[in-house]
Amino acid sequence: MMNANGTESAPKRTGDEQTGHKQTGHEQTADQRGDDRILVLILRLAALLCFAGWTWVHYYWEGPYGILLWQDATYDFANRLGISWDEFVGTGADDGWLQTWIARITWLYLACTVLTLTVRSKSFFQMAGLVGGSGLLAVLSYAKYVASQHQAPMFIEHGGQILAPVLLVMALRFGARHRITVVTAMVALVMTFAGHGCYAIGWWPTPGSFYGMISVALDVEYETANAMLRAFGVLDFVVCVAIFIPPLRRVAAGYAVIWGFLTAVARPLAGMSWSLNYWGADQFLHEAILRAPHFLIPLYLVILWCPPRNTIDADTNQVT
Repeated sequence: MMNANGTESAPKRTGDEQTGHKQTGHEQTADQRGDDRILVLILRLAALLCFAGWTWVHYYWEGPYGILLWQDATYDFANRLGISWDEFVGTGADDGWLQTWIARITWLYLACTVLTLTVRSKSFFQMAGLVGGSGLLAVLSYAKYVASQHQAPMFIEHGGQILAPVLLVMALRFGARHRITVVTAMVALVMTFAGHGCYAIGWWPTPGSFYGMISVALDVEYETANAMLRAFGVLDFVVCVAIFIPPLRRVAAGYAVIWGFLTAVARPLAGMSWSLNYWGADQFLHEAILRAPHFLIPLYLVILWCPPRNTIDADTNQVT
């Protein structure tokens, strides 16, 4: 039809077309909500497995807090409270003030594990508990950093684990697609891979376990394992840069999913054996479980950056 000014007016939508347009909008909203639930589930699983793995470490052995607590300043503080040396350090296994309180940290990690299952968007008290759990992970990582003679990558590579509970809280409080949630996930990914890359590329002394995992898993000699580690270290830093480049970030996050999963499962694969009790699962399986954020946080980003299905359909309908 022609308007009074001579321009052609847009054809009116029929009732069916209007209904179909509204249905498409409702379908897009429903699909996005479904995707958001998947994103929150991934972050929930990352925090759950991380806390569960560290709970087993604290229960089966003990946390690495001795380096922070076995100091003269700590004893002087206990002495001022009227606690003797024998009462402070104990006279055997699992006794004494120090060992007793280190053992009780197990229950804090267990409580955080349960909170990852029960926390909801309105559970502010439980969210605060998870943020406190992130603080526990930070203290644990700091203890490992001090034990490693203050090697910065030792603390940095735990960034994904430290931030996993915070990411879950952010996804519930602000939304799984909120900018602050996405940026925090990117920071967690960069910290994990930058810390690992510093060791793999040789800027800090490469742990012997790195060589052992590659040699056992792939049945290669030291020279080959060393060359592979250097190459993987370079790729770690490529991921850290590419994650901020929009055309490359999805591919970089996809590689991070694969590499994060492989480096996690390599530890039990290299350590477990049919000749051990429980095949060694009680000693090595937790090493993969507590590293779940290393591949689940990148998986969250991959799914987040996937184009919605209805967007492709809408583009096709526009062309038609």
